[in-house]
Order: sequence, then C-alpha cells, then structure tokens
Amino acid sequence: MTEGEARADVAARWLVEALESGNPLARFPPELAPRDALEGAETAAAMLDQTGHVACGVRILRRPAEPSLTGPVIEGRLLPMAATVALAALRHPSASAALLGVLGAPLEADGIGMPSLLRLHPAIDLAATRFSEVPSDVPSCIADLALLGYLVVGKPRPWPSAPVRVALTAPANRPRGELIDLEAAFMEAAAAARALGGLPAGAVLVVAGLTPTQWPEPGVALAARFSSLGKAEAQFV
Repeated sequence: MTEGEARADVAARWLVEALESGNPLARFPPELAPRDALEGAETAAAMLDQTGHVACGVRILRRPAEPSLTGPVIEGRLLPMAATVALAALRHPSASAALLGVLGAPLEADGIGMPSLLRLHPAIDLAATRFSEVPSDVPSCIADLALLGYLVVGKPRPWPSAPVRVALTAPANRPRGELIDLEAAFMEAAAAARALGGLPAGAVLVVAGLTPTQWPEPGVALAARFSSLGKAEAQFV
C-alpha cells in the first residue's frame, strides 16, 4: 500500500463514521486531506469498501464556474419517481436536474466516442455532504462521494431524436426550459468513467447539474422536466 493509499484508507474511516452515525464531520486534518483528485477518488473507493457498498456506475456533477466532480453511484441512493425525501437525512442538500443512462455495452477504459446507452431516465440529483460544511476544495468533495446524496429517477425513455430542453421547477409549472447538449454531457461522463477504469454493460452513467442549483425546503415539491424524455418529481419533508 502506498502512502497515498494508506492516507486515503484512514480518511475514509472518518467519512464512514460520519455516514453511519449521522454526525457531521469537521474538515480533514491536514495530514489526512487528499492532495489531489486521484487521492480523493481513492478515499471514496476506500469508503465504499469499508461499508460494503458496490458502485453501480459513475456520476458527474457539473458546477457553474467550477470543475465537475466525479464519483460513484450507489444503488441505495437511487429513489423511485415521485419519492418523498426527508431533508433531515441530508446535510446542505441542493437539487439539480440530471439524466441517468444505462450502458448497453461495456465502456472500455481505452475506448473513445459516445457510450452505448440502452435508455435514459430523467432524474433529480440531490447533492449533499458528510461534512459540517460543503468542502471548498475539489479533492475533499471527490472523497465525499462527489457530494452524492440521492437521485430520484423517472421512467426510461430511448435516446431522443430532437433537441432536449430541461427545467427544474414546481410540478405545476411548465416552462419551456433551456436547451442541453446531450452528446457533450454524456461524452464528459464517459471520459470520467474511462479515467476510473471503465464500466460494464448495465452500469449507469449520470450527468447531474443540468440546471441551476436549487435548495429544497420541507413542504416543497420539484419536478425535473425534459422535453421528449419525461420528468422526475420529488416531494420534500
């Protein structure tokens, strides 16, 4: 085990304790803080290993004027359409529209081009942290499962034949939405997954941050609407 891997293993224990106890974690001590994105990813992987979770895919969280975050998708963090989400279970939650794609063929580490996607699911991404405050540095955010909270996932649809618009609003609202470049979004996700070693067929690729961030409150509902791809909806308590 390298020095970086040993440091990641110890840092992961801190995160696991915060995850299992529900108690917020202070910032990493300087001697444990991941030094770069790779150490952040090693910490996240060690965290999954220590908790017995198995990643079912890769998620990227796009952030305005900041680098995208890459981290694992965990099945237990996928919620069905119209789920009710207890905000007390999440620390500093923020919501954005997302798309979940299911791979129809392996995504090889040395591959190029668009991933083969069997279907797409509209989703609401709920980012959250195990720390008392959202980390300000990218490596710590990556270590914190790339701020994975929950994903509320809608019904499957095939790859659209027309341009797609997206909006995240109250369910009763039906705005026109903003155009998104689906191919560019999933090329970015595929590149991130390939950098981590690739994915098998049936795994998922998630692109979150497709709309400006919103901060949900108890008693409020949100719907992520995608033209020609349907919607995902969540109620917050």
